[in-house]
Amino acid sequence: MRHFGHIPATVREGLFYQQPHEFSAASPARTLAAALGATLYSPATRQRLADDVVKQAGRGVVSMVLCLEDSIDDAEVAGGEANLVRQFADLDARGNDVPLLFIRVREPAQIPDLMRRLGPSGRLLSGFVLPKFTEERGVAFLEALTAAEAATGRRLFAMPVLESPELLHLETRAETLAGIARTVDKYRERVLALRLGVTDFCSAYGLRRAPDMTAYDVQIVAAVIADVVNVLGRSDGTGFTITGPVWEYFRVQERMFKPQLRRSPFMEGRAEELRTALIEHDLDGLLREIELDRANGLLGKTCIHPSHVVPVHALSVVSHEEFSDAQDILRPDRGGGGVLRSAYTNKMNEVKPHRAWAERTLQRAEVFGVAKEDIGFVELLTAGLNA
Repeated sequence: MRHFGHIPATVREGLFYQQPHEFSAASPARTLAAALGATLYSPATRQRLADDVVKQAGRGVVSMVLCLEDSIDDAEVAGGEANLVRQFADLDARGNDVPLLFIRVREPAQIPDLMRRLGPSGRLLSGFVLPKFTEERGVAFLEALTAAEAATGRRLFAMPVLESPELLHLETRAETLAGIARTVDKYRERVLALRLGVTDFCSAYGLRRAPDMTAYDVQIVAAVIADVVNVLGRSDGTGFTITGPVWEYFRVQERMFKPQLRRSPFMEGRAEELRTALIEHDLDGLLREIELDRANGLLGKTCIHPSHVVPVHALSVVSHEEFSDAQDILRPDRGGGGVLRSAYTNKMNEVKPHRAWAERTLQRAEVFGVAKEDIGFVELLTAGLNA
C-alpha cells in the first residue's frame, strides 16, 4: 500500500517532489507507526464490514480499527465477534488488498479466542487495540497478545489507548504514567503506537468540546496530552509514536465562532469553494487540530468518519521547505553541530537541537512523501477529495 496511492500516478507526479514509499503489513514497526495516518474506526457489528474495508482502502485509508468496545452496546459483543469472523473470512476469500486492520477488544481473553476463531483469515489482522490501558490492566492484555502471537506464528501489534480516569486525575497521573511507561517498555517490540482517548478524558468531567474548539482549547485535556508526550513521546530512544485524538464532528452544526481557516491559502481562484465546503462541514477545526497535534509531538489521528481521512493525510505530507531543512541538518559533514541558514533563507537551523526533529521529518517524508516546492495542502486536499 501507499499513501495517496488511490490518486492517479500522473496526478501524483504533479504533486510530489518525493513520492510516498510503498509499505505493507510486513514492513518494520517503525515504518508502520509513522504510516498509520488517519486510522478509521468502524463498529464490528456492521453487516457489510468487508465491503466497507475494501471501499475505504480504495479511497486511501491505510489503517482501520474494527471496534468491539465503546462503539457498540454491551449486548452486541457476541454478535460483533461472530460478525468479525464472517467478515474476515469474506475478505480473505476475495483476495483484495486491505488496510492495516486492528480489532479493539474489551478483555484480554478475547485476543486468543478471536485469533483461534479467525483461523487462516487471521493473516489479515495486524493487531489489537487495548482500551483504558494502565499497568494493572495492560499487562494481561499484552501477555494475551504475546501468547496469541506464539500460538499462530503471526506478528501481532498492540495499540494501547490511554484514556483511564487515573491518567486524567492529577493526584494519580504521575504514578499511572510511570506504570504505563514500565509496561510498554517491557513489551516494546509489540507496541506499535499509543492512542489518546480524549473523549473519555472529557467524559470524566462532563465536558464535550464544540466544533469550533480543538482538544488543545480544553485546558484539562491539553495538560494530559502534554504529560503523556513528556513521559512517553521522548526522542531519546525511549519514546513511542503517539497518535492524535479523535475529531467527533462530521456534519453541519450551528457555529458560534468565526471560521479558523485562513483565506490566503485558498486565494487566487484556486479553491475558495473548497474552503467554503470545509467550513460548512466543520472541518476547519479539524485542520487546526491536526496542525496542533504535530506541533505537540503527535503523529496520525483517530478518525470516526471517512471525510476526515484526506485532511489528515494532506497535512501529513512533508513540505519542500521542511524536507530541505531536515536534509541540511542531517548532512554527514554537520555531525559536529553548528548553525546554518536555511536554503529558504528565512530561519536558522541548529544542527544538534534540531536533529531529532529532522530525523522524524524524514521518517514522515518516507511514508507521506514530500510536496513540490509550489504545492501546499490545498492542492493535496483537492487531489485527495477528487480522486
